[in-house]
Amino acid sequence: MLNDVPSLRVAMIGHGFMGAAHSQGWRVAPRFHDLPAAPEMALLVGRNSTAAESAARKWGWAEVETDWRAAVARDDIDVVDIVTPGASHAEIAIAALEAGKHVLCEKPLANTLEEAAAMAAAAEAAGGSALAMVGFTYRRVPAAAFARELVQSGAVGEIRQVRAAYLQDWLVDPEAPLTWRLQKDQAGSGALGDLGAHAVDLAQFITGQKIAAVSGTLHTFVHERPLLGRASGLAGTATEERGAVTVDDLALFHGRFDGGAVGSFEATRMSTGRKNALRIEVAGSRGAISFDLEKMNSLGFYDATAPATRQGFTDIMVTEPDHPYMSAWWPTGHMLGYEHGFTHQVKDFVEAIAAGRQPEPSFADGLQVQQVLSGVERSAAAESIWTKTTEI
Repeated sequence: MLNDVPSLRVAMIGHGFMGAAHSQGWRVAPRFHDLPAAPEMALLVGRNSTAAESAARKWGWAEVETDWRAAVARDDIDVVDIVTPGASHAEIAIAALEAGKHVLCEKPLANTLEEAAAMAAAAEAAGGSALAMVGFTYRRVPAAAFARELVQSGAVGEIRQVRAAYLQDWLVDPEAPLTWRLQKDQAGSGALGDLGAHAVDLAQFITGQKIAAVSGTLHTFVHERPLLGRASGLAGTATEERGAVTVDDLALFHGRFDGGAVGSFEATRMSTGRKNALRIEVAGSRGAISFDLEKMNSLGFYDATAPATRQGFTDIMVTEPDHPYMSAWWPTGHMLGYEHGFTHQVKDFVEAIAAGRQPEPSFADGLQVQQVLSGVERSAAAESIWTKTTEI
């Protein structure tokens, strides 16, 4: 036990890019935050024992298992952390909840609306004995959490418009290999689910409003790519064989919020020059806020009530001890990075488990985001957004 508190023995199912991020969170959180329970990195699960053992040694997991069912069945496991592709989320999460384990599952919650509904139902049936959370990590970036506080305080007044975009460019090269994220049976969707889910959750988190209706379009620019040889990060090396891309490269949609705001959303992995640009702007009757993940330690704030001679966006450095999550870290002005959101995720999850309260975002929240994504897919399939100008 760390700091003489009860332990929480964690089994992480899957590894790779997200496995590294989650491992960092489990390892670091109890060393910077005063947690009511001490996470123990007990078990890493991967289908390939050699790869799993290598990852476990690198990241600090005590044991390795190749069968996730065996991991879920173990009496000495308290938490199951799911970082596998979306196709396996539902089966693993439901089994873990039925076995009485707390569950943290990467976003989006599932590949289909039906699977997400089944996961939310399993979490509800488990009640307080097994708690479940979906990993929308960007709401735990201090600047994003502070943006929510500003909105809740009334600093921007009545929210009228939301503009959100998540832009990456790692698939611009048409010869980039066909990873699992480009296969619908594994990922469920492309940029829509991978990036759009984050934009939807963060917009709803900051505004406190839910998206009630959508109209959208999806587009695939590159329909065929070389098959993946060896994975590395998001991509890897290509082989000479080729396969079909079965997901979207670009998602564009509009949303109407239940609080009266109107939003525009864009998600793409084909935006040349943009590496990890999750951008959200909220405009209201008294002011506006602007957040860019590529400048994650600052938040833009515009006070429309100030005298005209002093109006303009102010760049607020979100590094003060009174800003969300910051009191555990470095002196004022010292930056945080991408990995810190995963540490904050562990902090919030462990505190919720210890208190016996529902962690946020819940599986019900994940289902609601899935409903938004499904609505965009249905709208795009019906081409309901398009009016042919030649027919006007």
